[in-house]
Amino acid sequence: MNQQYSSALLERAVDEFSKLPGVGRKTAMRLVLHMLRLDVGKIDAFTDAVSMLCHEVHYCSVCHNISDEDVCQICANPMRDASTICVVENVQDVMAIEQTMQYRGLYHVLGGVISPMDGVGPGELEIDSLVDRVAQGGVEEVIFALSSTMEGDSTNFYISRKLKDYPEVKLTMLARGMSINDELQYTDEVTLGRSLVNRVPFTGK
Repeated sequence: MNQQYSSALLERAVDEFSKLPGVGRKTAMRLVLHMLRLDVGKIDAFTDAVSMLCHEVHYCSVCHNISDEDVCQICANPMRDASTICVVENVQDVMAIEQTMQYRGLYHVLGGVISPMDGVGPGELEIDSLVDRVAQGGVEEVIFALSSTMEGDSTNFYISRKLKDYPEVKLTMLARGMSINDELQYTDEVTLGRSLVNRVPFTGK
């Protein structure tokens, strides 16, 4: 046991918290000590919520968004516009777009973008399932809402080539209200909302 800790259990908890993104050991220590001051009931509720999250949360079988059921609430909502699919990188992007309240269509979560430097190729992403959705018919527009990075643009282009056999489907992209290299989830709601409403045809350039 590290000699700066008087308890092996405390050290273990700090080690686990420090594995979270953006959490260093000092922050982990503050979190652990805070939890020690809470009622046991609150701690149990916290650990139960985390356990259920890991064991019972699913990915939507249609769009791959996080869901409590096989099909997420967005895909299952008959009031959503099923003729429009917004392609995003991750679930955080779905949340960011939903917060703008400017979009009523469906989504498709790729799970990342094509990045050879990081070992991420098309086969690691949910691209084929997007093509399958378009092939089933009823889709009139696919919106590319990936981050305005080189990887995002390359992924847009790759998907556009995969959809070339469906000329009746309009391909659009967010208006460039965002700066180059901006990530969607960190763009403010007003800018993101305007970029979505004022989307432009995708030209592949």
